[in-house]
Amino acid sequence: MFRVITFSREYGSGGAEIARRLSERLGWKLVDNPLLDEIARRAQVPSEVARRLDESVSPWFQRLVQAVWRGGYEGAASWVEGSPFDADQMMRLWAQVIREAAEMGEAVIVGRGGQCILRERTDTFHVSIHAPLPLRVENLRSALGLKENVAQTAEEIDRRRAAFIRRYFGEDWKDWRLYHLVINSSIGFDRAVEVILQAASLAAKTS
Repeated sequence: MFRVITFSREYGSGGAEIARRLSERLGWKLVDNPLLDEIARRAQVPSEVARRLDESVSPWFQRLVQAVWRGGYEGAASWVEGSPFDADQMMRLWAQVIREAAEMGEAVIVGRGGQCILRERTDTFHVSIHAPLPLRVENLRSALGLKENVAQTAEEIDRRRAAFIRRYFGEDWKDWRLYHLVINSSIGFDRAVEVILQAASLAAKTS
């Protein structure tokens, strides 16, 4: 039986909204943007700093270990109080929160490499959400009121997310072997929720 579901999503695909609807349907905890406040509290940094570093690769703090990175957040140096809080530290804290949420179970985890951090857990179901670019542009205009350079913004954020996964886990974000299920959200958000529930149920019976 699956106790955790992770989501990877293209920007504007509606993956976060699908995850929210799924968590409400299941009555599970949603591990997404609101958890940034907890991250900031643990790191003792302002919330706006945590938000700026979320799912990014920091240019601030270049170390020798970064030059020979082999993937995996475990190689990052521990944060020393008083040193700059960078994306490496952000990743370590997110990994801690994600693992704690998985241990408690009944969690829907959005982004932040959850599919990689929890890849060894047999009680975790991994989902990837994508959509055609025109639909993503339409979603972003509707949800965020974006008007100009929407397609470029979506593609740039996806490049950042791809770099994030490559940097910290040595994986290709679009490698579908990382996921149990890949969904094109053009089928509709509520229908996507139904597909995930059915697929997870079938996978649990055959595992």
